[in-house]
Parts: sequence; structure tokens; C-alpha cells
Amino acid sequence: MSSESLPIQTDRLPRLVLASASPRRRELMALFGMPFEVIPSRYEEPPPPQGPVDLASFVTELAIHKAREVAARQEAGCLVLGADTLVTLETGPYGVPLGKPTDSEDARRMLRLLSGHTHSVYTGVALIAALGGGAMAEPLAVAVQTRVRFRALTEEMITGYLATGEPFDKAGAYGAQGYAAPFIAGIEGDYFNVVGLPLCAVGQLLEQAGVVWWRWRTLTPPLIG
Repeated sequence: MSSESLPIQTDRLPRLVLASASPRRRELMALFGMPFEVIPSRYEEPPPPQGPVDLASFVTELAIHKAREVAARQEAGCLVLGADTLVTLETGPYGVPLGKPTDSEDARRMLRLLSGHTHSVYTGVALIAALGGGAMAEPLAVAVQTRVRFRALTEEMITGYLATGEPFDKAGAYGAQGYAAPFIAGIEGDYFNVVGLPLCAVGQLLEQAGVVWWRWRTLTPPLIG
């Protein structure tokens, strides 16, 4: 979709909404230096697939669904950004997402699988313009893959990490920006993608939508919501 089909005026900053309750995505979005609002999506994610899927398509579709749910509730001209992140043991285009751990033993299982191996993190991002009255333009969307190499973990290290409580709300049972940072021996690709929002890709989507984001930077970007 071309920027001409979007109902925004490029001579002013449109209302921008992040359709995510993730504090990590809020912090990353703030690095653009633009004002934006946070309106978490009410879209209910399906259970993780049991078999291999096209990973890029899977996260992109989820990001689109999340953005659409919020865009349907906004006035014309509002831009809504949705995102979804998954972790998979595969490094190719197809694989089974690990999802978020259901309990401590599930988190331990995931960390054992990641220990000493390279895995992939995929994030899909989607930007949708609201047209008002529940209507919306076609989405601009992309998926980004980053490969992450873990050092070998001992059972004592895994137990100590579980005790922090950090793994339980995160895909793959770890947070690269948190206590699991010392587990990461190497990264190939966008680090911010592993945290949950590939900033370079988001910037490019904004530019495709006609938002020259660097013109609207403020010293202290407000977070609303």
C-alpha cells in the first residue's frame, strides 16, 4: 500500500497508538522521540501451534490482528502499531513456536532446550491507519528474524534464573534485556527485535506511511495511557 492511500497529513504528526501493554515495547517506542499513546489490543491470541508453521507469516498475522482490533475503535487518521514476538528452536523459515511457559517446569524445559544452542526470535509488526467508523486501510506489515546463541546453562543457573520470576511472561522463557542477558553468547540481527520491537523495521513502516518521524522528536517524549 502506498502512503498516498493513507488518510494522514504528512505536514503534521498523526495520532500514533501502540497496541501493546508490554512495558518493553513502550520503552523501545519512546526511543523514536515522538508522542504516542498506548491502547492494549483486546485480540485473544490462539494457542501456540503444535506443528511447524511459516514463522514470519505467523507473527505478521498476529500483529495485524492486534492492530486491527485497536484501529477499529479509533477515529480517522489514527495510526495503530501492533506487534507479536515468538521464539523457536529452528533457525530456518519454518518451526514450532515455544510460546510463554505455563509454569516453572515448563520454563525450565524451554531453558534446557535453548542451552548451548542457537535459536530464532521473530517479531511481526503491523501499521494500520484507521478510517473511522470501524473501517481501516490495508496494513503495512513486516516480520524480522534474529538469531540468538545461548551459552551452556547449568541446572543451578536455570534454577537461579527461575527464582527471579522473569521468565514467566516471556516467549521462550527469557528476557534478553533482563537477568538472562549473561546467557546470550551472540546475536545475529536486530537486538531490539529480541526485546520485542525491531526499531529499524518500525521506522521504515512509519516512513512508508508518510511519517517522517525524525522531524517530530521531543526531548522527553510523552507516554499517554
